[in-house]
Order: sequence, then C-alpha cells, then structure tokens
Amino acid sequence: MSLETMRPNPTWDAASYEDAVDTLAAHSDELVYKIWAGDWCKDCRALLPDFGAALEAAEIPDERIEEFSLDQDKRGPGVEEYDIEYIPTIVVENDEGAEITRFVEEEDVPPAVWLADEIEAALESDAA
Repeated sequence: MSLETMRPNPTWDAASYEDAVDTLAAHSDELVYKIWAGDWCKDCRALLPDFGAALEAAEIPDERIEEFSLDQDKRGPGVEEYDIEYIPTIVVENDEGAEITRFVEEEDVPPAVWLADEIEAALESDAA
C-alpha cells in the first residue's frame, strides 16, 4: 500500500534545494529509501510530500523507494526488524542492505536536506 503522504508536493521548488537534489540524484542507482509513515500522522503529512517531491526531482527510480504504511499503534511491516519507534522514519540503505543513515521524525531541516548531508558524509568517509 502506498502512502498518500508520499505524493509529491506540486508547489515544492527543487531549485531551492538544488544541493540536496543533486546529492540524491548522484546516488540514485545505489541507495534504497525505506519509509515508515502513516497518512493519519500530522508529522508525516507535514514532511513527506516535500520529501516525495525531492525524490521525484532527483529521479529516484520507484523500485528504490519502499513505503510502509503503519496503523495508529505504529504497527506494520518491518517495525520490529528496523526498530521503528517514531514516524516518519526514513532508512537509507545500500544495495547490500547496510544502513547508511536514517531520518527520524523531526530534525531541524527537511528530510531531503538532512538525508543528503548524511549520505554525502557517509559515502565520502567510505571513499576516503
């Protein structure tokens, strides 16, 4: 079941987030985005439409985006396996299934910006 909250925000301005979009796009064929959320959740409704728009702007293939819809008790697929406590939670993994980073509920910047910075830092330190 796909999440309504992941439907891209049509008014999101990719040009205002060019660095984040470029970082996500640069790794579009090597990372998987796993998103746990609920359409009933106010934080999800506030944050995920812009994140959906960022993934769309970065041309992330649909097969690299996995959405997990949780009920109001935050139960659903992968919750225990990934230790999901707060939503939205976005886990970014490489093709081997190793976690690169995760965004949990509320950071001080939008999910796309936060994840792009974390991805860049993690992958640069791996390359060094």
